Amino acid sequence: MKKRKRKDLEIRFYENIVKERPNFVNVLISLGDIYTRKGFYEEGLAVDKRLAKLLPDDPIINYNLACSFSLVGNLDDALVQLKKAVLLGYDDFNFINEDSDLTSLRKTHKFKLFYSKLKKLQS
Repeated sequence: MKKRKRKDLEIRFYENIVKERPNFVNVLISLGDIYTRKGFYEEGLAVDKRLAKLLPDDPIINYNLACSFSLVGNLDDALVQLKKAVLLGYDDFNFINEDSDLTSLRKTHKFKLFYSKLKKLQS
């Protein structure tokens, strides 16, 4: 019970900072992560979209946005963002195949085609 209460306090803490400094990237990253860990996927997606506008060329930000899209069931956008992350330099292909945030996406035929191409490029 203590852990949940602490996380709620943590969320409020970061939300208050973002109210004062809406483009504070490090706080937005932490807030998005907390939302996702607590199962607030829509809120996490909103934060990740915001971060992608602030840092459009960051491969990790785009990867996290792909994960958020996958978690809310928007698999087409998830794949688009994942491809963008890879094009921008995201190269942990093994993690892509293991990340639980991408479980829904990995079940699609489009992902399987994309991932097979990635593995060929890696060889």
